[in-house]
Amino acid sequence: MRMTEPLPYDFSSGNTNPETYPGEALAEAAARVIPELATALNTYPGKLGHEGLRRLLAARESAREGVEVDPDHIVLTNGSMQGVTLVAETFCEGTGDRVVLEELTYNGTIEAYRALGIEMVGVPVDGSGMRTDRLAGILDEMAREGRPPRFIYTLATYQNPTGAMMPPARRAELLACAKRHGCLVVEDNCYGDVHYDGEKPPALYAMDDWPEQVHIGSLSKIFAPGVRLGYVLARPPLLDRILARRHDAGPNTLSAAITTEYLGPDLWGHVERANAALKAKRDAMLAALEAHLGNWCSWSRPVGGLFIWVRLPDGLDTEALAARAAEHGVGFRPGSEYHVAGKDIPYIRLAFGFPDVATIEAGIARLGECIREAMVPA
Repeated sequence: MRMTEPLPYDFSSGNTNPETYPGEALAEAAARVIPELATALNTYPGKLGHEGLRRLLAARESAREGVEVDPDHIVLTNGSMQGVTLVAETFCEGTGDRVVLEELTYNGTIEAYRALGIEMVGVPVDGSGMRTDRLAGILDEMAREGRPPRFIYTLATYQNPTGAMMPPARRAELLACAKRHGCLVVEDNCYGDVHYDGEKPPALYAMDDWPEQVHIGSLSKIFAPGVRLGYVLARPPLLDRILARRHDAGPNTLSAAITTEYLGPDLWGHVERANAALKAKRDAMLAALEAHLGNWCSWSRPVGGLFIWVRLPDGLDTEALAARAAEHGVGFRPGSEYHVAGKDIPYIRLAFGFPDVATIEAGIARLGECIREAMVPA
């Protein structure tokens, strides 16, 4: 079978920045730690996973959120998506269970929930994320029907795909709605430290110690997705239920040990360096969009995360645009992939983390040409 050639201007995937990959330092960390792993690598890691990394991640959460986090309340996973799936498998008992989530959300979550037979109930979003006024009405209606959701899933910080940041007042409203209905809240915070501008609102669990909360985090976006390290933070008895559902003998010890050795002494220094480079790429893409699409489209201006959400001109065929763009070497994700019902919406998502600045500038120029050509009547 012939492999498809990669597109030279690929803005489709949320990969991180190879330019800030700390190859030499990571190799040195591996050389230091691997000789010490004879016992650890010849035993299974257990359901919680590598203790050193759990301690580092607990310190990360504590420093960012200003609350004390117990390392034994952290479950390491094979990336955050294993956490998303594991939590859904834990709290959804069978086909037909309902989950409330943003109407626009990560396509991996949509695919996972669909595969599990979960009915997704979407809440409209705006520039501040999930509309909690609409959430309240949806939960009230579900209560009247006698079919409450198993949980509320939210990307409150740098929402994927829109890049929206939910403000503190709306976060408080979300928690109030959940508490009023006795509904579990699952916050996916995989982009939490990919931050460029302004203040960061607290995670939901840091705003309220209500125990019916699960927090999902990741090292994919601030370090490297290839290390496949994520985590779930929950307190007993929720934690016990999640652990009871885990059957894979635990996550990758080697990856966890090397990552801990590298990040442990300078986690926040690494974060700062990575974010500075990503911010330059974000700014380059925003400038290129203004130069080449300013008269045709509008877009988000995210203060964190890896994506820009672009509103296309009315009447533009997104599938035809994708095909035209691919012919010119440009890739993106259509908005329909992020709609819980697969609705055809006039948006595309552009990822800026992986390509270099020159590629971003040239690729957006080509995308602009494709959109302008598509607007000309045949």
